[in-house]
Amino acid sequence: MKTPAHTARTSLLASAALALVLGTGAAAFAQTAAPAEAPAAEAPAAPATDAAPAPAADATAADATTARDAAGTPAAVDLNAVSGPIAGPETPVEVGPRSEGASLPTEEQKAMESEVTDHTTRPQDQYEPSLTTLAQEQIPVPGAPEGIPAMTQAEFDEANTIYFERCAGCHGVLRTGATGKALTPDLTRELGFDYLHSFITYGSPAGMPNWGTSGQMTDEQVTLMANYLLQEPASPPEFGMPEMRETWQVIVPPEDRPTEKMNDWDLENLFSVTLRDAGQIALIDGGTYELKKVLDTGYAVHISRMSASGRYLMVIGRDAKVDMIDLWMEDPSIVATIKIGAEARSVETSKMEGWEDRYAIAGAYWPPQYVIMDGATLEPLKIVSTRGNIYDEQTYHPEPRVAAILGSHYRPEFLVNIKETGKIHLVDYTDLKNLKITEIEAERFLHDGGLDASKRYFITAANARGKLVVIDTKEGKLAAITDTGGETPHPGRGANFVHPTFGPVWATSHLGDESVALIGTDPEGHADNAWQIVDSFPALGGGSLFVKTHPNSHYLYVDATLNPDAAVSGSVAVFDIDNMPGDGSDPEIITLNIAEMAEITEGQPRVVQGEFNKDGTEIWFSVWNGADQESAIVVIDDATLELKHVIKDQRLITPTGKFNVYNTQNDVY
Repeated sequence: MKTPAHTARTSLLASAALALVLGTGAAAFAQTAAPAEAPAAEAPAAPATDAAPAPAADATAADATTARDAAGTPAAVDLNAVSGPIAGPETPVEVGPRSEGASLPTEEQKAMESEVTDHTTRPQDQYEPSLTTLAQEQIPVPGAPEGIPAMTQAEFDEANTIYFERCAGCHGVLRTGATGKALTPDLTRELGFDYLHSFITYGSPAGMPNWGTSGQMTDEQVTLMANYLLQEPASPPEFGMPEMRETWQVIVPPEDRPTEKMNDWDLENLFSVTLRDAGQIALIDGGTYELKKVLDTGYAVHISRMSASGRYLMVIGRDAKVDMIDLWMEDPSIVATIKIGAEARSVETSKMEGWEDRYAIAGAYWPPQYVIMDGATLEPLKIVSTRGNIYDEQTYHPEPRVAAILGSHYRPEFLVNIKETGKIHLVDYTDLKNLKITEIEAERFLHDGGLDASKRYFITAANARGKLVVIDTKEGKLAAITDTGGETPHPGRGANFVHPTFGPVWATSHLGDESVALIGTDPEGHADNAWQIVDSFPALGGGSLFVKTHPNSHYLYVDATLNPDAAVSGSVAVFDIDNMPGDGSDPEIITLNIAEMAEITEGQPRVVQGEFNKDGTEIWFSVWNGADQESAIVVIDDATLELKHVIKDQRLITPTGKFNVYNTQNDVY
């Protein structure tokens, strides 16, 4: 058994691998998290980056932008125009005073190389989500002050692409810091070009990736990024009510929709499957395995969520596009859509009795905000900014991202995780004009989580801090904060089951090591175990993203999607719940090689996110391969742990998340 005071087992992940993330295609690069005690440089690429940097834009078309004068006439504007002298390639650069670390000679900095591990081998460093869609924004290049080399628009575009895809997840959109340190000009100019170049090249043992020596950046790109960090940060556009309303479409008005179910689909056993790189979802029948329909959605759908009634399926892409699908239609289709920002991850609907389907809510990474929408049309009604002070330091943070959102079953509230400030908002949606928000101080870097079996308690991971936060949704207050004893917990929604010794528990796995931690969830029947880590044991290895079980199953399944070892990332660990010891010894591991069952011989297919059918008799796993390679979904018989079916279809492009309608609607996990 592992306890919070005990250092969790550390996987020896020796082979280098490209970082594959849920926000990534088959060849993404790694982004690193610093130790929780000293935030220095996906935690989530989420899984880190979403793609390799795009080629530089055509410089002839990018060195100027179009503005309008007072009369509205387009006018060419020199984007480098500043008051005072304009720096150019020949401008001498005076390096200001350096910090003690920055004063190291280049040769001594190079000597650091031997101390730096190849950061692509650390799954927890691959998870910080990159801001892929934000990287597509063209942001005017700022004017360079005297003494700082100016950048062309083409150079600035390329640097922004690299920064948003590889760095912003840790260092923030505005470079003000998140799980990584701030990289604002007042700091970077003190360090100077030479130091920045060496640091980007060689990295640091504390968590900064060795971008240059790993080959993930060319020397030219390292030089580009060192210059970029001396410039003023890019300022992406805001996205307010006018911008949202411009994207909002009601394709089929509520009055034109059916008043009863018009198809013969078994909706409760329907699966919504993310086809990540295709920008689509697939609707698959859980009984016949028939791929019923493929729908175009936002890019890289992150989650699917069901309305409380089970009628509307909501999906949100990382490009912040929300699509509402009416499953009652004769041919289920998208009936409303909206874009709520530039980058996003979460969507949810109201679940409190009497308020079912009344509202939807979506949260953005950029701009840092969430929006409450009409539950039938997605009309944006109320935008709430998350900018504010970090809970413990009481210092201002300009870009706290919105992570998990949950609809309470006990109160007419949404629970909103605000990542960088470490706060959870309980948003009372009964009166949007006089909005009441209860702000709970929790822990920084709140990410994912789910409900306990009673649906009263929300358990969520502060992943870069190695903690679980428990919220009592009935009382509307903090119940507990506890260390998991592992590195970078990533539970997804977690897994609820009754342990033969400890009673009701909720499980999380970890990105940074092989441990699975169990937290007691029964304050009435097992008060001594409530909100304590009662057990921790090893699974297959680091890089796990999801744990899964079902009330009708006696097995706990744990994936290892981001493990660099192909044999591990293609397998899942299975534990017999009924035979879990309560004496501190480790339960037996049953290993299922899911990728081998899929009979895919090309690429490095990674197995991710088990999801049960409605009855809990089958568990489905995505076998996630490159966009131009074969992928599949493998169905396992839960009673026998034997292969039951393999779903293959040329339309199954990079399948990742799967969401059974009944289980998602009723928070069964």
